[in-house]
Amino acid sequence: MGTKGPAIGRYERDGMKPSIDVAAKIASILDVSLDWLVGHTDMELDSRMLERIQEVTQMKDKDREHVFAMLDAFIKQTKLQNVLQ
Repeated sequence: MGTKGPAIGRYERDGMKPSIDVAAKIASILDVSLDWLVGHTDMELDSRMLERIQEVTQMKDKDREHVFAMLDAFIKQTKLQNVLQ
């Protein structure tokens, strides 16, 4: 990462904030989003989840609709199962 131990210690103690470049490197090393790292979201999206989202966004509209329809059906089924348990 290119950051020395004393600087990391200051980050941990809130004595100093990392630059955006350093924060992005930390997020990459930890395989989390920068938003999650800085506490702007509690939803942790790892790199594989982000890759999947990017792949879906690059699909043709009709194919993307099919993916969302299957995902919606699975989500509804899961919610129903949780209610019935």
